[in-house]
Amino acid sequence: MTQATVDGAASIKQAFAQFPSGVAAFSAMVGFVPEALVASSFTVGVSLEPPLVMFAVRNSSSTWPKLRRAQRLGVSILAQGQEDVCLQLSSRSQDRFAGLATSTSDAGAVLIEGAALALECEVVSETPAGDHSIVVLEVKATEINHDAEPLIYHGAGFRQLAA
Repeated sequence: MTQATVDGAASIKQAFAQFPSGVAAFSAMVGFVPEALVASSFTVGVSLEPPLVMFAVRNSSSTWPKLRRAQRLGVSILAQGQEDVCLQLSSRSQDRFAGLATSTSDAGAVLIEGAALALECEVVSETPAGDHSIVVLEVKATEINHDAEPLIYHGAGFRQLAA
């Protein structure tokens, strides 16, 4: 194991990249337009009663101020094989939803078809945390895709679970 002191954003990003995580797409209809952001900072099991999950979003995000206004957010835990979907949803230069199969709830939550897990959530709280905010969401509905394995982000790249 190599030990080093934290000497800036690049070194801490490299260190944090050693922790594997799933990839979550947060999306909703905002004024008749679908909006989305992608995060690997998603955490489940914050609370079981009520059912709470959370994620961290950069303060500089231009999408979060739009999404936070939505009645409900769709949280799609992307599946193996959805690497291109992840890159498209996080793009700043193309239509994030062009050609993607989605569904929209009556409350405006947008869910990505084929995801390993889909949650419909409401924002409970936002807490400042350095250059990010921690957003707590209450889960209102779930849909599990038992035929899919989650997409894993590790070491600044996509990975797959292996038996």
